[in-house]
Amino acid sequence: FHFWLPHAMAAPTPVSAYLHSATMVKAGLFLMARMWPVLAGTPEWFYLVATTGLVTMLVAAGIALFKDDLKGLLAYSTVSHLGLVTMLLGFGTPLAAVAAVFHILNHATFKAALFMNAGIVDHEAGTRDIRRLGGLLQLMPITATLAMVAGASMAGLPPLNGFISKEMMLHEAVDTAWLGNGWIVAALATLAACFSVAYSFRYIVHVFFGARRDDYPHAPHDPPAGMWLPPALLVVLVVAIGLFPDTVAGPLVAVVARAVTGGAVMDYHLALWHGFTPALGLSAIAVTVGLGALLAYRRVRALWQAGPHPEAKAMFDAFIEGAAALARGVTHGLHNGSLQRYLAFALGAFTLAGFAAFLAAPHEAGTRALLPAHPAAIAAWLLLVGGCALTVMLFRRRVLSVLVVGTVGLIVCVAFIYLSAPDLALTQISVEVGTVILILLALYFLPKEGPQSSSVRADPLRHLRDGVLAVVAGVGMAGASWAMLTRDGTSLSHYYLENSVSGGGGTNVVNVILVDFRGFDTFGEITVLGIAALAIYALLDGALFGRTGRRLGAWSPDRPQSADRHPMIMVVATRVMLPLAMLVGAYIFLRGHNQPGGGFIAALVVSIALIMQYMASGFGWAAQRVKVNYHAMIGLGVLVAAATGIGAMVLDQPFLTSTFGHFHLPLVGEFELASAMAFDTGVFLTVVGAVMLMLANLSRMGRWTSPYTINTGAMDVDPRATSGKEQG
Repeated sequence: FHFWLPHAMAAPTPVSAYLHSATMVKAGLFLMARMWPVLAGTPEWFYLVATTGLVTMLVAAGIALFKDDLKGLLAYSTVSHLGLVTMLLGFGTPLAAVAAVFHILNHATFKAALFMNAGIVDHEAGTRDIRRLGGLLQLMPITATLAMVAGASMAGLPPLNGFISKEMMLHEAVDTAWLGNGWIVAALATLAACFSVAYSFRYIVHVFFGARRDDYPHAPHDPPAGMWLPPALLVVLVVAIGLFPDTVAGPLVAVVARAVTGGAVMDYHLALWHGFTPALGLSAIAVTVGLGALLAYRRVRALWQAGPHPEAKAMFDAFIEGAAALARGVTHGLHNGSLQRYLAFALGAFTLAGFAAFLAAPHEAGTRALLPAHPAAIAAWLLLVGGCALTVMLFRRRVLSVLVVGTVGLIVCVAFIYLSAPDLALTQISVEVGTVILILLALYFLPKEGPQSSSVRADPLRHLRDGVLAVVAGVGMAGASWAMLTRDGTSLSHYYLENSVSGGGGTNVVNVILVDFRGFDTFGEITVLGIAALAIYALLDGALFGRTGRRLGAWSPDRPQSADRHPMIMVVATRVMLPLAMLVGAYIFLRGHNQPGGGFIAALVVSIALIMQYMASGFGWAAQRVKVNYHAMIGLGVLVAAATGIGAMVLDQPFLTSTFGHFHLPLVGEFELASAMAFDTGVFLTVVGAVMLMLANLSRMGRWTSPYTINTGAMDVDPRATSGKEQG
């Protein structure tokens, strides 16, 4: 996770010192420290955090030893020390947390001093390449002295602060078992310490010792005091904390450690000498092996270069490239434009989730008594199943399949009547009639039969998959319905039944729910319906222009057209029925608060009556007589519904709360008025506007493609009898 840090070496030296010693690189450590009281102490925390920290400390220390850029060496050493602190926090013990806090402080002092030191060398000698440096002790004695002290602290040599926190780390490593093995953590931590000693002494020896050279890019010398005083102050802290840790750093470490552990810190004492301990022995081994590695550096480097070694940037780039390739493969495999495939995956996922939930929980048989099935109900069910089967069989014959789907809807309507739900039955039949008519009008511009696909022969497994998926999903839905219907449960229906009259002023509970109890739902639904109608208008309006418009203008029906575009029987019947239909719509609207009906059903009845006028007598004839801006009607309906709700808020009532009252007029008698009627009026206007706007667009397309003139007179005759003249 570290490669970004070494790649930040383009920053100026003061920024690098600040970055690597105390700020951004510590943000993750800070987060782990703050989470320590909640997460530490569990096996998951230990194996994830401590193992990651140990591996990072070891690998980064090994990489740092073979970096030739001074800043690169220090950058990877920073990564290694971050791993050290992470490992200590991962151990999950209070004393390990104390050691982590103490090492953060120590690392900030010696690492900032070393980065500033590297900047001084770069500034004075003109290079940061260790291979071009050496012998600077005689030319830059002050810089060399500061580097030796800070480097020795980074290596963990006494009597400096880095030695104390390294001893504490090794002490905790000795007491930590990994998968029951008590030496793995200690051995790997000691190996990382060996690398730490080696790269620290390499920084000192290969840069400042050895013979003087005369091929530096610049003539090196100690900088002015303004450049070496800041690292000198840090080096003073390195020595002071090392000699007097409990006095100089103790109070700060205690405060931070208590914050990290939530006050769970045991008694401890920061000291330079703790006697002859296993940690001291491991430290001595690390110093010895590290010096040996430095003495044999050429052979050790040759072994490093000969073998494979990690390169985090390359690994990260390869991982990202592989992940992107996998994502492209999955995307291209799934998102190929096939709606059938999308539905198969979605339905399959829903079905698996449902069956997984069912099988994962205990279940018992339902307790409700079953009702006998009436022969009429069985017959309707058989018709319903037959209609569904015919839809599947006739799906390529589009007109027939639409009619069969409408028949299925009518059977559902009969079921609503059988189950004493007249409001739902009225809504269902109105929706079915209006939908079927609009779809048939839209199918006028499409082939009446779908293309004969060879996919059954080419890919029978796909159809087998679809069939199995349909059966399994159907069985799942049937089982879920059976489980719900055979079990007792609580329902809100009693609340609505008890409060419909007293709270909403109406005996039609369904309508009161729609316009009062859940009026906000209805308001959202009519808003969405209006938006959908406007979207359809925009889509179809765009089809009349550009390339699509030219194709539409050249389109001709794929079936023979009737010579009698407007049959007289249909014209007469629809015109006679229009006032009756309008009266029925008004009656259904006015009675809806207390009897089956309401604004939505009334709007559908009126819309169907108007649609029949357009179909029977033509768009031109109907449009001249029904000059209504359907866009404005939709907007007006939504505004009326919103105004009804806002009016309730003005009276300090919740949005769309209705009120009602009983009044008496001469001759008329007593009657009821409810504010819900205004809301229902908004519903009525929105639904009529939406349906008629869809129809108007389909009619515009029909006029665009029609080779005949548009009749505007009272009756139509054969348009081919005259050339180009409007027919009366």
